[in-house]
Amino acid sequence: MAAAAVQPLIVGRYAIFDRIAAGGMASVYVGRLLGEGGFARTVAVKRLHPQFALDPEFVAMFLDEARLAARIRHPNVVATVDIVASEGEPLLVMEYVDGESLSMLLRAAHDKNERAPIDVVAGVMTQALAGLHAAHEAKNDLGEPLGLVHRDVSPQNVLVGTDGVARVLDFGVAKALGKLHTTREGQLKGKLGYLAPEQVAGHTVTRRTDVFAAAVVLWEGLTGRRLFSADSEGGVLQRIMDTLVQAPSVHAPDVPPALDAVVLRGLSKEPADRFDSALEMAEAIERAATAASARSIGQWVSDLAGPTLQARARLIESIESSTAGQAAAPRLPAPPAIAAAPTIPDAREAPHTSISVASDRERVATPPRRWSWAWVGLGGAVMGGAVASAILLGRTQPRDAALPSAMGTPAAMAAPPPSDSSPPQQDPPSISAAPVVSAAAPAPTTSATGHLHKRPPRPRPAAGTTPAPPAPSGLYTRE
Repeated sequence: MAAAAVQPLIVGRYAIFDRIAAGGMASVYVGRLLGEGGFARTVAVKRLHPQFALDPEFVAMFLDEARLAARIRHPNVVATVDIVASEGEPLLVMEYVDGESLSMLLRAAHDKNERAPIDVVAGVMTQALAGLHAAHEAKNDLGEPLGLVHRDVSPQNVLVGTDGVARVLDFGVAKALGKLHTTREGQLKGKLGYLAPEQVAGHTVTRRTDVFAAAVVLWEGLTGRRLFSADSEGGVLQRIMDTLVQAPSVHAPDVPPALDAVVLRGLSKEPADRFDSALEMAEAIERAATAASARSIGQWVSDLAGPTLQARARLIESIESSTAGQAAAPRLPAPPAIAAAPTIPDAREAPHTSISVASDRERVATPPRRWSWAWVGLGGAVMGGAVASAILLGRTQPRDAALPSAMGTPAAMAAPPPSDSSPPQQDPPSISAAPVVSAAAPAPTTSATGHLHKRPPRPRPAAGTTPAPPAPSGLYTRE
């Protein structure tokens, strides 16, 4: 395995390095997600081969199916992390799994003149079927079934990790591959042997189509042989339609009869004769054979693919060390801004923005009970003079002429009144001084007397006590 690339391809937050796998339609590269605060994560990035990346129809299907794959959330399905684009080319970001494809593992066992242990094959396939069932049951944002069918279940699309977990992948291009079978068969060499009869005949595919393909993978895992093989692609398709499949125990005598029955039912030519779901088939395998533990499966993977996994681990270590200093630096929060002193608008544009119109209830105070009748008489005289002044002013000035000046602009109307919870003898933070009135502007005379008085907050006095004289609050009102 080569050392980490010196100049990786940078796409958004991702740095894309060496290729670690390749298939008929796309290649997989190791990448790093570089986030804030030094966060980093190793990911796998799938990139289409150039001839397919230039096909707009195929790219559209790739993106559509990738979004569908993101709806599948299950430990036995490779998680889709993100979709990014490099100069218009889509890239599918997936979780990185330390492991190998079942195809590579079976080939490695064949090269050693070995067969995969029955319990390991049973354990891998029950997990893969659980992932397929999760895909079949996936729903959209509205809770409606997606009706998703993988259409390309094969040993190449089952990834077995060193953690002993089998994961199904390649939902992103599965539907597109199904459409391209008749026009680009040369690109699908090695996959034709897993097509169900209804796919070959061009009939509707269902979840039972994936059950058939999974049964083919199970047959090959148990026997160490290819099920549908021929000298030509046409010969492979002919064998799928016409061959009477033999039980796995014919080639592997140690396979129990109950497991033979599970495989043959999954390989039925008629979809109705197969298992109703992938989950039903997984349960049948568990009843027919003992499935290996995750630890045993992980050890089997490490034993078969040890040199490859070790070289890849060195590559990952090199990439992680090379990007350690490239992670985004932490961004400290900005210090809180210091609010500037409020600016009082020009009186000609928005006159008296700090003046509010007090209601009758606010202007009239209940006199203390100990006032003398002399004070009451003096108050009546003052009130009579105020009424007379109002009558005289009413003859020369319209009653509501100064109302817009008193109300001010909409911003002034939205100024909040003083709150009962505000500390006493403290101006509200939005008012720092009395309004400045231009010499050219008319005097604010909207009340009977034309005087401006400070209106203090009026806390309710306790029962049986005499209210103290209010303190100035800085707000102005006409009284």
